[in-house]
Amino acid sequence: MKNQNPVGVFDSGLGGLTVVKAMRNVLPNESIIYFGDTARVPYGNKSPELIKEYSLQITKFLLEHDTKIIVVACNTATALALDTLQDKLDIPIIGVVKPGVDSALKLTKNNCIGVIGTTSTINSGVYETELKINNHSIEVASSSCPLFVPLAEEGWINEPATKLIAKKYLEPINLANVDTLILGCTHYPLLKEVIQEAVSTKIKLVDSAQAMASETTKLLMNSGLLNDQNAKGDLKLFVSDLPARFETVASRFLGEKISNVEKIQLG
Repeated sequence: MKNQNPVGVFDSGLGGLTVVKAMRNVLPNESIIYFGDTARVPYGNKSPELIKEYSLQITKFLLEHDTKIIVVACNTATALALDTLQDKLDIPIIGVVKPGVDSALKLTKNNCIGVIGTTSTINSGVYETELKINNHSIEVASSSCPLFVPLAEEGWINEPATKLIAKKYLEPINLANVDTLILGCTHYPLLKEVIQEAVSTKIKLVDSAQAMASETTKLLMNSGLLNDQNAKGDLKLFVSDLPARFETVASRFLGEKISNVEKIQLG
């Protein structure tokens, strides 16, 4: 495996681009290949068997591009397919849940942690399970915030309606005495300021994208795969449907003009 090989990142749709942005900030030399499965999003209403099948198809595609590690920037795929991918593939693979959990456990002072995410992620209990595996005394308060995803994709970051919705969604979190809140969806970092405004000033936010970027850096260093060339890495974007729509929203997520998205068919 060559250090100059790209990092593979995939998600069911657009949210994983916040992870890509965070990675490009801390790992500017690394080339990244991103795949968004926009034709089959959302994953949350699919069976575990189907999620595993999709994830294997995507990782096979990424491996065809000589990726040196794979980052699963999707909560559902992490919860249902990460173990399968790690068993079947012989390159390092990390998921989005554990980095956020590890960050939250380091930050909390009162052992009471909140988690917000999509309905499917919250119902899966994946964050609560991972938190309690690491610390049995942790108390977890979870709240689903499904409207945050379309609001982020529409760019409604500072709209009055967004602030009202955030205040309503986060009422249970404010009542639960948490001192740390995991943003358990990769869309949510775009709404970080609105979320922080809606919760107590004593609550520290764990940005899932930043946590993932930090964990990716550690993985590359520990595996001896960090790109040591002093040149800006490339970014290639692939989707399974709607490349024009993807380019518009991707530009918003990444904070730069995107126009090189390629549509491919898997399976």
